[in-house]
Amino acid sequence: MATPTPAATPPEAPEADCHEHAGHGYITAKDDYLKRLKRIEGQARGLQRMVEDEKYCIDILTQVSAMTKALQAVAMGLLEDHISHCVVDAAVAGGPEADAKIKEATDAIARLVRS
Repeated sequence: MATPTPAATPPEAPEADCHEHAGHGYITAKDDYLKRLKRIEGQARGLQRMVEDEKYCIDILTQVSAMTKALQAVAMGLLEDHISHCVVDAAVAGGPEADAKIKEATDAIARLVRS
C-alpha cells in the first residue's frame, strides 16, 4: 500500500512577510550594504585607536561625526528599501498586514529621528 503524499501547500505570496529571506527589500544591494558596514567597522576601530593613542578631542569628535553620518546613510538606505519593497507590497495586498507594515515603518522613522 502506497503512503499518501501530503497535500502541497500553496507558496506564500511575496508580500505576505518581508521577514522571509527572499522578501528583504535590501537584498539586491546586500553587497553594497556589507561594504559600507565594513567601512564603518574600520572607522570604529580607528576611533578606538585614536582614544588609545590619546589623540586630540576634536579630531576624535570629527571622526565620530563621520561615522555617525555613515551609519545614518545606511539606515536611510535600508528604510527606503523597506518602504519601497516590503511596505508597498503589503499595501497592495491590503488588510491588517498593510497596517502592520505601515506602523512598523513609522516606528522605525521615529527611532531614526530620535537618534
